[in-house]
Amino acid sequence: MSRYLIRRLLIMIPVLIGITFINFCIINLAPGDAVDLMIDPNVSEADKKVRREALGLDDPFLVRYFGWMRELVRGNLGYSYATYEPVAKRVGERVKPTLILGGVSMLLAYALALPLGIASAVKPYSWVDYLTSLLGLAGVALPTFFSGLVFIYVFSLKFDWFPSGGMHSLGQPGGGADLVRHMVLPVLVLTLTNIGLILRLVRSSTLEVLRQDYIRTAWAKGLPLRLVVFRHALRNSLIPIITMAGLQLPTLIAGSVITEQVFQWPGMGWLTVQAILSRDYPTLMALNLLAAILVLIGNLLADVLYGVVDPRIRYE
Repeated sequence: MSRYLIRRLLIMIPVLIGITFINFCIINLAPGDAVDLMIDPNVSEADKKVRREALGLDDPFLVRYFGWMRELVRGNLGYSYATYEPVAKRVGERVKPTLILGGVSMLLAYALALPLGIASAVKPYSWVDYLTSLLGLAGVALPTFFSGLVFIYVFSLKFDWFPSGGMHSLGQPGGGADLVRHMVLPVLVLTLTNIGLILRLVRSSTLEVLRQDYIRTAWAKGLPLRLVVFRHALRNSLIPIITMAGLQLPTLIAGSVITEQVFQWPGMGWLTVQAILSRDYPTLMALNLLAAILVLIGNLLADVLYGVVDPRIRYE
């Protein structure tokens, strides 16, 4: 396993370099630049040119790319064009709120989807199956901006049970209870979105395993339902679920853009929208790079977990 991990980590290096180049290309090929938004449109082109030269925007493409890579290797993500703050500081301030929101919603989605999907597969075409299918369809079909606005209208405006946005109440010391109250609605929206795909995948994967010959043999031996499902079927049905969990790891950072905008949650999604509107290229490149690193880490963790749940898989 150690040799496999070392080999995978070494492979990730050129992949990550290629991602940085594509990331830099996409961001810098976008029309316009930050100077058009920073300076009054009535300012002369000569003054704009001076500003672009100060920011290094007039340098050749490869010069700017290798300059950015040189600073990146040193741990410097650059400075924001919008606030002139270090990008690492801006991103670091928004990581914790997004991890709290995305992590809780993801854990809640899997905690609900796994037992519901297994129950749906054990008793197909029953009322449990139809109910979970309806829940999964609602999660897939409803866009987050629509469900978020509905939740705000019902639970904030009509009943005044939960705040409509933000992470803490203004003018109050805050605390854990206040944070939980602000988290309820956005967590419900993200959980409903995530649970749809997970639930359908758990059901289909478990249902396919339950139709295998060795499961029929276990039923024929008279083993109880608990042993058949959780000892024999569950581990084999976890392979596609682990794959989805690995691919969903980047969504902890980049998957809540719309939800954070709807609920004014001060996380990475909100920062992404602000950076796009202000053409803050260094911040956008840092956010894209972080999402790409999480994709690579998610794939690596999924491959490692394959060997944990399935003894037939060996990385030697």
